[in-house]
Amino acid sequence: MPGLKEWLASPLGQYVMAREQAYFDQAVADAFGYRAIQIGFADQPFLRDNRIPWQRVVGLRPDADIVADPAQLPFAAQSLDLVLMPHTLDFTSHPHEVLREVERVLVPEGRLLLTGFNPVSLFGVRRVLTRAPSPWNGNFLSLGRLKDWLELLNFDIAGGAFLCYAPPLASDKWRGRFAFMEDAGDRWWPVASGVYALEAVKRVRGMRLIMPRWKVLAQPLIAVTRAKRPAMTPNEMLKDDIAD
Repeated sequence: MPGLKEWLASPLGQYVMAREQAYFDQAVADAFGYRAIQIGFADQPFLRDNRIPWQRVVGLRPDADIVADPAQLPFAAQSLDLVLMPHTLDFTSHPHEVLREVERVLVPEGRLLLTGFNPVSLFGVRRVLTRAPSPWNGNFLSLGRLKDWLELLNFDIAGGAFLCYAPPLASDKWRGRFAFMEDAGDRWWPVASGVYALEAVKRVRGMRLIMPRWKVLAQPLIAVTRAKRPAMTPNEMLKDDIAD
């Protein structure tokens, strides 16, 4: 992702990161478990308000704790409780494969938190006008498409947020003149935010075993009686002994 680190250090990048940090701080506070990872953006402590003891940053850059491809995570199946993906899908050539891999490593009821640039926004307009450098050369997946993918992978949407309503202007001074859009965005044009955030929970659809309803037929009871031999008189008993 050439140029992305430099963009994150710019005033516009810091504006975006500040709002995403506030979102993640709130979203991860009540997430529990044993292991959590953040994929990418190693300079941003998005897990700082989470209390899960084992936390790692995974990415392709050498500053990550674990250097690995997000589409081939080096974790066992169903071994992670929380996965954060800040713009991970925006900067991968295989976004659907990355989601499949995250589904694989998450435990049942594990949580996925992600952010992405919204293509139907002023950020999306600038992307069309300026394809390079980063982040404008990213994928910018639509929210509807992403929800469809998550549904196919048995994720349930549990929450989310819309962030960054001001135009993507490089100058803080000019962007500050549109501060009113930040206050009114959630009410008047939420789907036009520059960044969206999603929280999804991995569900494991259980199978219910339906047993056949056996019809018990009442069978007549047949009593078998054994004929009783009549009692013998003493003389008869004596005759039997003589005959023997």
